Amino acid sequence: MSTAASLHRSRKRKNAVMMALCTIAAGIGLVWLALILGALLYKGLSGLSLSVFTQMTPPPGDAGGLLNAIYGSIVMTVIGIVVGTPIGVLAGTYMAEYGRFSRLTTVVRFINDILLSAPSIIVGLFVYELMVRPMGHFSAIAGAVALSILVIPVVVRTTEDMLNLVPNALREAGTAIGAPRWVVIRSVAYRAALSGIVTGILLAIARISGETAPLLFTALNNQFWSSNLNAPMASLPVTIFQFALSPYEEWQQLAWTGALIITLTVLGLSIFARSLTGRREDR
Repeated sequence: MSTAASLHRSRKRKNAVMMALCTIAAGIGLVWLALILGALLYKGLSGLSLSVFTQMTPPPGDAGGLLNAIYGSIVMTVIGIVVGTPIGVLAGTYMAEYGRFSRLTTVVRFINDILLSAPSIIVGLFVYELMVRPMGHFSAIAGAVALSILVIPVVVRTTEDMLNLVPNALREAGTAIGAPRWVVIRSVAYRAALSGIVTGILLAIARISGETAPLLFTALNNQFWSSNLNAPMASLPVTIFQFALSPYEEWQQLAWTGALIITLTVLGLSIFARSLTGRREDR
């Protein structure tokens, strides 16, 4: 009896020590996160004004805004999502519905996992060799292609996982009334997994909205307003990168404000994606 009691006390002490270490580690992480967000809010909010959204990026030493950079980011992000999402959804559908146990699915899943963890600069270099060098110039199209490649693995993984969570009884019910397989997938599986798939798309948007390295090799940047997709185009991440490294105080302030805009956008998308996931789990 005494041996069991001493063993119990020893386990409680070890558990208390591990809980304390985990709490300290979490606290350290939260402190640094709070410091980063605090500095971002303090320096970013001081430069936030209507002119940021209505004026172009200024020449050195002048005041201005980020309108052309915000426009370029939205355009390339939208094109990247429009191109990458259907490919990712269809690939995830095949892996979950048609070839769940096939060798091709195993290979695709392995490659997809590599793409998920691959540095985005590699994607930028790939698109640079694939499009920028043969075309002879940087362009917004090349930037959008690079972003779409980053979108695909996120959507593939989410689509496959969400479709795998759909009970087979729902598919069997659709098949029992004579519906073809593609109708069952469209009307039953997609409807049941819709919130999860949308969550994956939102997470993909959150990921590519702050990417800088791929755009440096593809879209480059543009100090002026440009809606030509076959020419260099400004983007918010690249503008932040260039302005933050500059010696001009006005540019540095715009860099802080742009970083705040991206952070709030990504935070909002992440919260919305979490809320969709929570609603699905409640059902």
